[in-house]
Amino acid sequence: MLAIEDPIFSKKIFQLGKDAQNNAYCPYSKFKVASVIVTKDNQVFSGCNVENASYSLTICAERSAIVQMITAGQTYIKEIYLFSNSSKFISPCGACRQMIAEFSDPSTKVILLNQESHMQVFTASELLPLTFELETSNTQA
Repeated sequence: MLAIEDPIFSKKIFQLGKDAQNNAYCPYSKFKVASVIVTKDNQVFSGCNVENASYSLTICAERSAIVQMITAGQTYIKEIYLFSNSSKFISPCGACRQMIAEFSDPSTKVILLNQESHMQVFTASELLPLTFELETSNTQA
């Protein structure tokens, strides 16, 4: 069903995403978004969007999950899942695409899931082909 072959692990990712999505704080947009990151050693981290009356202070689900990953001492995204409560597929905003690129490589899978759990799979380089990057990076696998 999802990009990871192990069905038990896939169910765990799906459940973490749905739980985080239920916890999204979105009183203004009513747009519940969650993200689940899988690291190179198969640790998982989730995040959700958190809105604020001052819209510029809103944090996206992807960046929320990335912060959780970094806080735990991890620096590499093997796969990232994005859950939404829309029938359409939503993709990361530009800021999130750059954050994903910072902690992944061009082949990192970005999996978009809509409210019906249908999915589309992209690579990080497909979503952000000309990323800003350091010449020497320690985040690669």
